[in-house]
Amino acid sequence: MTTATTPDFEAIKAKQNAAWADGDYGVIGRTLQIVGESLAERMNLHPDASVLDIAAGNGNATLAFARRWHPVTSTDYVQGLLDESKKRAEAEGYDIDYRVADVEALPFDDGSYDAVVSTFGVMFSPNQEQAAKEMLRVCKPGGTIGMANWTPTSFIAGIFKAVGKQVPPPPGVNPPSRWGEANWLNEAFADAQSVEVKPLDFNFRYRSPAHFIEVFKTYYGPTKKLSDALDAEYWSAFEQDLLALISEQNAASDGSMNVPAQYLEVVITR
Repeated sequence: MTTATTPDFEAIKAKQNAAWADGDYGVIGRTLQIVGESLAERMNLHPDASVLDIAAGNGNATLAFARRWHPVTSTDYVQGLLDESKKRAEAEGYDIDYRVADVEALPFDDGSYDAVVSTFGVMFSPNQEQAAKEMLRVCKPGGTIGMANWTPTSFIAGIFKAVGKQVPPPPGVNPPSRWGEANWLNEAFADAQSVEVKPLDFNFRYRSPAHFIEVFKTYYGPTKKLSDALDAEYWSAFEQDLLALISEQNAASDGSMNVPAQYLEVVITR
């Protein structure tokens, strides 16, 4: 049962699932591979430590940890994303355990994994507190939780706000960038031994701002859904907001796009 202050999380997730399944997220996701590699290096796990990647998308963290000899279970609630990740893993010769799973109700026993990780994935869970509880639950005592989460002042958070001007988020649902707030992470993972955060930048590099918008409009499910839903006038307004945002933060001066987007690299000791 839902109330005015309790969102219908299942309905929200159903819409999210449809959005992420649209387009071809891997075109964008593969550009973020360096983030998974950085997290795997930072966590510095023993090579045989078991790893659960949640909201794994097209498998950036999954592959990064597999390359370091970890047995990896890779989960997402979108089968198509797991299928793409599996193709990548097979091309490199890795045997990954792939399973469809909801981050808010993981189908694993308490303390099943030495490490639980997510790069720009779990932060999109609408029931954020429940997702954090599940990460803690399935991680072994003394184990490690690792994440990469966009911060509230990042370029990506600016895109979230531009989207929200056209399609307001569901009432009662906090923004995904909350996962990029150190104070909230300390609260959500208060039962952990320690929470360490490190601000880093990922650089969005594209041929031009227009190229970036076209790629996201064509391949990034949520933006593709937005484009399909808006009429020409409102989509044009959204494009103008994005171009202004890029212009404010673009480090390139040759007509191309190089926008640093801040995220928190998070390492939590269970």
